[in-house]
Amino acid sequence: MTRFRRRTCITLGIVILIVCSFMLALKSLRPETAAFGSPFGLGLLPEFQKVTVHQEKPSVKPNVKSEHRPQAEMLVSQKPDPVKMENLPPPNYNLHVFYYTWYGNPKFDGKYIHWNHELLKHWDAKIAGNYPTGKHNPPEDIGANFYPELGPYSSKDPSILEAHMKQIQSAAIGVLSLSWYPPQMNDDNGIPSDDLVPHVLDMAHKYGLKVNFHIEPYKDRDDVNLRDNIIYIVDKYGNHPAFYRYKTNTGKNVPMFYIYDSYITSPDKWANLFMPSGPQSIRNTPYDGIFVALLVEEKHKFDIKRSGFDGLYTYFATNGFTYGSSHQHWSSLKEFCDTNNLIFIPSVGPGYIDTSIRPWNFKNTRNRINGKYYETALNAALLVRPSIVSITSFNEWHEGTQIEAAVPKKNAQMKYEDYLPHKPNIYLEITRKWSAKYTKEREQWLV
Repeated sequence: MTRFRRRTCITLGIVILIVCSFMLALKSLRPETAAFGSPFGLGLLPEFQKVTVHQEKPSVKPNVKSEHRPQAEMLVSQKPDPVKMENLPPPNYNLHVFYYTWYGNPKFDGKYIHWNHELLKHWDAKIAGNYPTGKHNPPEDIGANFYPELGPYSSKDPSILEAHMKQIQSAAIGVLSLSWYPPQMNDDNGIPSDDLVPHVLDMAHKYGLKVNFHIEPYKDRDDVNLRDNIIYIVDKYGNHPAFYRYKTNTGKNVPMFYIYDSYITSPDKWANLFMPSGPQSIRNTPYDGIFVALLVEEKHKFDIKRSGFDGLYTYFATNGFTYGSSHQHWSSLKEFCDTNNLIFIPSVGPGYIDTSIRPWNFKNTRNRINGKYYETALNAALLVRPSIVSITSFNEWHEGTQIEAAVPKKNAQMKYEDYLPHKPNIYLEITRKWSAKYTKEREQWLV
């Protein structure tokens, strides 16, 4: 028995020695800057390399509308002088972020807008019956799984616009891709917001930022009225110093437009507008530009080429949700674009969760993993050497894709997701780090 115990101890000691040696070998292969367990050997900024904490899923409780006394305040449009940029990184104009101005609160709008988003029903009545309906009831209960550091703000509030521009500039992002509806039009949960564009442009200019337009699928959008709206945008905003222009290979500086849900209009209709021979063609006119289509399915790349678009983007922050949003397809999409003289713009995001407005949609949730999900997406984007990278999003709170600062919050009804154990601005810091990396790598690609 004693001999058996001795052999057992010796064997166990050898196994432990082998395991320890193997772990040391693995550690030596890992980049020194990488956080243990991070995908692709990617680490967060040194001060943020902490272990993942489990976050409880919030519960959504629809409430009746609350009553508030409106205190209307109006923005005053002006073109402020740019602020001095000491201690701030230079803006990277090849890095675009999708930005939304559809939020409102009682002080500036007389009521809450979008923060009181309705709970959307599942299309299958049997499934829909298992989930709550109604609207959220701000300020404690908002239509988001995270809670903004600035609270349920109004996009009309000048201090909010300034705070946003500071955050965006601190992240070394150069371009806001502004969600846009034509005058007197809006999404199902909002109000018209074209009158805010001059104020966004003014504040962006103050921080050295540029603005282009992310045209939403407004009612009855087609080639004819989109042409009219492009002319409207260029005529009204094109001379503003913050209006973004893309430098083409021929040396021209032209406007750039993202066309969301472009696939719902037929390629033949788009060809009327974007092909030089089309009856509504905008090519070789003062309103010509770079027009970027949304790719969802793989077949859309052929439709986009036939339509006469100049490029494609992927928008969605959920890796695997669509063909376009799946990182594994970006290399082949970039190759297709290079072959067909198109611009490929991959869209990266910090995560995805929209169960505050789609309580049945757990399958599309993507955990942020304390920033690692975002860094993995950024790394995947840079691997294909894109001329532009887009970020989904700065402040699309309903879908949990925001990089805007968020804070922990809980009440009797729910506990919001948060960025703990990191600071409220962790995703701005990560963006700033990768913006610098992107700039450095682009310089090498162009040599």
